[in-house]
Amino acid sequence: MPSTPTQSADKFDTSRANEYARQSRIALAGYDACHDLAACMLAATLGPLRGAKVLVVGAGGTAQEIIAMAALEPDWRFTAVDPSAPMLEAATQQLQANDLLGRTDVHLGHVEDLPAQASFDAATLIGVLHHLNGDDAKRQILRSVQARLKPGAPLIVAGNHYAYASQPLLLQAWGQRWRQQGASAEEVKAKLGKILQGADPPHSEAAVQALLHEAGFGEATRFFSSLFWGAWLACKTR
Repeated sequence: MPSTPTQSADKFDTSRANEYARQSRIALAGYDACHDLAACMLAATLGPLRGAKVLVVGAGGTAQEIIAMAALEPDWRFTAVDPSAPMLEAATQQLQANDLLGRTDVHLGHVEDLPAQASFDAATLIGVLHHLNGDDAKRQILRSVQARLKPGAPLIVAGNHYAYASQPLLLQAWGQRWRQQGASAEEVKAKLGKILQGADPPHSEAAVQALLHEAGFGEATRFFSSLFWGAWLACKTR
């Protein structure tokens, strides 16, 4: 059966939250660049809008998207949502260390838990979709975000796409990335086995675009790519 968002959050326990900052920067070559460019893409789309309110879905872990956006736009405010308490705690610590808690409302839970009348100027959904099993769960979260965006508002979606087993060369390169960072052959094998379990990424860039269209977003512009990972910006159309 397809997993629920709550079940997907269960794998992000305290152990995983504690290692997330290091692991994510190895697993995604260009982690910080992706978040920096996401901030640039939103700023370029919103233009001189002051005091923008940005919804950050799946904010747990590093809170890097908020840190990057806040550095570029000092008057933006953020609403951070994540269903994993350990991951949200890790993000809160990063926000506190960067003096950003005063600009961020932190919510433990799901997008659906936010008031239906919430109205945001932009949103990010980074590293989330491939952890949701099945297209129905992916559509649900995209539609929940869309419902809380102003007309024409931009959304950043970033995460793995392609069925992992369909891209053996990318899998091997991903293993070499870990070896490059000092992992042993046994560790690389274990990590390759882990990536094939417990995740269900969209199987192509076209599949990402289709999910966005179905949720009420227009044509997506891809602005970052790294092995399995892609990042896109699309705007609300209805």
